[in-house]
Amino acid sequence: MQTTDTPLRVTLVVGSNRHGRFGPVVADWLLTLMRDRDDLLPEIVDVAEADLPMSFARTPETTATLSAVTPKLASADAFVVLTPEYNHSYPAGLKNLIDWHYTEWQTKPIALVSYGGISGGLRAVEHLRQVFAELHAVTVRDTVSFHNAGGSFDDEGKLKDPSAPEAAAKTMLDQLVWWGRGLREAREARPYGA
Repeated sequence: MQTTDTPLRVTLVVGSNRHGRFGPVVADWLLTLMRDRDDLLPEIVDVAEADLPMSFARTPETTATLSAVTPKLASADAFVVLTPEYNHSYPAGLKNLIDWHYTEWQTKPIALVSYGGISGGLRAVEHLRQVFAELHAVTVRDTVSFHNAGGSFDDEGKLKDPSAPEAAAKTMLDQLVWWGRGLREAREARPYGA
């Protein structure tokens, strides 16, 4: 049994697989913040590397791909999902990753980080809240969003003005830890749905 002080295993899901995507810049920033905390043990699942098929037929290739991704999702106590906004929603690759899994998301908290144009990806975040609620996951209230994200970072991937995003990320990650610890203890004490 884990103690309250045991760090949370948090999987950062990078949700875009488009060529030339901006997600890795934001992911690197997030990972730096997450690694600086004693209460988090981050790991990454990148949709671009998952290469899940769009068909839900189980084949040897599908099984091999799932065996690389599924354990990272299953062992997580919590998630940070990083999404861009495509056509007022989140990307198909992220939807595919979510849909290939079910119990891996159940009863776990999810923090949402978004980026995009003028909306900062917030429409994608609201759609993801509905999807994760259906999977019996809990999304934390506060998010981090980057409006016109390309202009927020310099050519080396550093934030031009880190104060507001870092404060927002701290609040979001604090909430994730609170929910993560509470739900981890609940899962250990009593299986969900029992």
